Parts: sequence; structure tokens; C-alpha cells
Amino acid sequence: MEASYSFVLAQPEHLSELPEIELQAALLFRDWNVPAAVIEETTPLAEFQAAQEEGHLWVALSLQGHPVGFALTESDGTTLHLEEIDVLPEHGRRGVGKALVETICTWARDRGYTAITLTTFRDIPWNAPFYAKLGFEVVLAEALTAQLRRRVADEEARGLDPVWRVVMQKKL
Repeated sequence: MEASYSFVLAQPEHLSELPEIELQAALLFRDWNVPAAVIEETTPLAEFQAAQEEGHLWVALSLQGHPVGFALTESDGTTLHLEEIDVLPEHGRRGVGKALVETICTWARDRGYTAITLTTFRDIPWNAPFYAKLGFEVVLAEALTAQLRRRVADEEARGLDPVWRVVMQKKL
């Protein structure tokens, strides 16, 4: 990866740019079997603001200091959940997503979290296969915690078919 990016906890001035990053990244899903909401909806600004205030939102910044990607997390007790990660397509395939994941893994490990979990699309190359390369493993349905079962149910209620989704975990 070029040394043209920095990875930091988000600041209030970064928040307004995140919905556009989310929308641009979502365009990559157009040719996949995903609900329209995945492509059209963005995270409410209030949710980004709350995560930023809690220290659970990171941004990848260009040399010019503009956000080009972000990672949004939530604490599930001793586990950190990666709720969303997005990178502008023109900055894709440069290691930005990988560096964001590594940044939150280091942060979580340093704060005593025992694992990082996420839900993602099973067969889309920049989803489950990407996370598997970074050390995440599939969590079988019978091994899901109550919190992860709720997350899966919430996704299903939003139109995400669990057949196409997978829960993954990386132990720290």
C-alpha cells in the first residue's frame, strides 16, 4: 500500500463525507443478488456521530486529509463487532480496507477485546473471502451468541437473506 493514507479515529469534521463513501462503495454490489436497500440506503448521520463520540469509528484519510474509507464498530461486551466498512471504489485494491481492519484489530486487542465479529456476504469476493484472508473464520449457526443471533435476525428483517450471509469471527 502506498504511504498516501493514514488511519485514525474519526473526528466530527469527517462525518459529513461518510454517507457518500457508503453510497459509492455500495455501487459495487449492483450486479450481485443484494437487496436494493444495500445499494440505496446510508447509515444515519446520528449513528455515525454516536460511534465517533464513543471512539468506535475510524477513517482512512488521503494525503489531503479527506476520508476515503471508514470502519464502524460496536462493542458487544468482550467482542468488538465490525458493523460496516467501506472504501471509495477509486481507492480500492490498494490495501485501504485491509489496513482499516488491521487498525481496528490492533485497537481492540490493546483494549482487551477477545474477538472481532462481523456479518458479510458469503460469496462476494471482497466480502467473506477477503475477511478469510485476514484471519476471520465462519461461525456456524449453532455457535452464534445471542447477540449475533439478534444481528442476523435484524439483517433478515431488513431484507438480507441469511442464505447469502455469513457470520465471521477473528479471535484476538
